[in-house]
Amino acid sequence: MLARFEWRIRHLDNLRSTGRSYQFRKFVPVLIGSMFLGWLIYHHIGRPAWISELPPFLSELLNLFESASSLTLILISAILILRYDQRKKLTAETVTTEDLYALSPAAFEQYVADLFRKKGYQVTLRGRSGDHGVDLEIESFGNRRAIVQCKRYRNPIGPDIVRELFGTMIHEGVQHAFLVTTADISPAAQDWARNKPMTLIDGPALVKIAGTLNAGEVN
Repeated sequence: MLARFEWRIRHLDNLRSTGRSYQFRKFVPVLIGSMFLGWLIYHHIGRPAWISELPPFLSELLNLFESASSLTLILISAILILRYDQRKKLTAETVTTEDLYALSPAAFEQYVADLFRKKGYQVTLRGRSGDHGVDLEIESFGNRRAIVQCKRYRNPIGPDIVRELFGTMIHEGVQHAFLVTTADISPAAQDWARNKPMTLIDGPALVKIAGTLNAGEVN
């Protein structure tokens, strides 16, 4: 079936754990900031006096290392700021399919994973070589497992992709399969998935879901 279903958020305290990798990503900005603060304290306040007594070549080497470390921290901070700006843009209600298509494949998978997390699912990212077409594995409150395939496409999704996903679902031994894409889903693909434990989410449906969840609507 083509997804036009309700995404209801009951209570925030019903949200499940989002996994260690998700928590680590939230910790990265704090880690980078702490490193930068530590470097500032060392360089301007707590730098040992014996460093000034080092031989010239060692002193020059240390200065080079400090410069390289500072540049690395600045670059990492810039990347984090750019990602934050992009993430902030994509949490607006006005997100479009073009915004989602502009993401890299990995970033699109992460974005979809975040949407499922907001729905209260426990999410595991599996998108890598040898994943057998499974990008995400999700688990609901009743310990029901499902797989998610993310397709950052422009051209309409045909029935061949849906058939392959159905086979993957059987192989994985899960109860449901989601296909999430930025593209349209052809009528033939919708017909093939009808009455099967599959949910097809096309670009317009994904935009609507993202707008609802990111706006914090509680139905």
